Amino acid sequence: MLIDNSISAVVTGGASGLGKAAAQALAKSGVRVAIFDINEAAGEVIARDIGGVFCKVDILSEDSVVAGFERARAAHGQERLTIHCAMAARRGKTLSFDKASGGYKRTSTEDYAFGVQGILVASYRIASLSALGMSSLKPLEDGERGAITLTASVAAQDAQIGQVIYGSAKAGVNGLVLPMARDLMDLGIRVNSIMPGIFATPLMLGAAQPVLDSLAASVPFPKRLGKPEEFASLALELARNTYFNGQCIRLDGGIRMAPR
Repeated sequence: MLIDNSISAVVTGGASGLGKAAAQALAKSGVRVAIFDINEAAGEVIARDIGGVFCKVDILSEDSVVAGFERARAAHGQERLTIHCAMAARRGKTLSFDKASGGYKRTSTEDYAFGVQGILVASYRIASLSALGMSSLKPLEDGERGAITLTASVAAQDAQIGQVIYGSAKAGVNGLVLPMARDLMDLGIRVNSIMPGIFATPLMLGAAQPVLDSLAASVPFPKRLGKPEEFASLALELARNTYFNGQCIRLDGGIRMAPR
């Protein structure tokens, strides 16, 4: 797919971190970009800076997502690219020791279900609604109508202690990729996922410097945190290269996460 001003894109989580970098890279290539995010203040600033449009969207709400797509398409036309970075989740071990009771307590089913909704269900929601819109587009070369990139995580394959919600939900995101790509193959809509390792996002950079140094040292090479721009670069290559389809790709400097 040619990445230029002839196409439009939706980037969820585009107000910061990986999504922001992807939105900026797309806009630099001329793409008309719509940012979906719940952070209205930051999202409006980024959208203005890249000449895009901001849509306040709660990925946990079907109505909010549908309204976001309607606003984005009214401004830029039907998107051919969707990069889904937004998520919502909670942490917790399956069982953890409770000093107050002297026994064990478990992560609640409600907390687990929230993470599944915020990661796995939201990924399906964004991807399927985008694909529905893409199905109306005129095919490009090879019969391609669009491309969808989901964001999983290295935790999908080697989640750490305390990541039972996050790891299993991200594994579910990878599980969406191949069957969805097959579902959409006759429409010329591709689906892939990126599994980032430890990236220098605002959330991660809030950790203490010794923690960041230790994390950087744990990466085989290069011994640093990933740059959001590197995520954006891969996301754009997945869009450009039409032969990428049904793939779940690690972007992690060769790291394999230890249990803790």
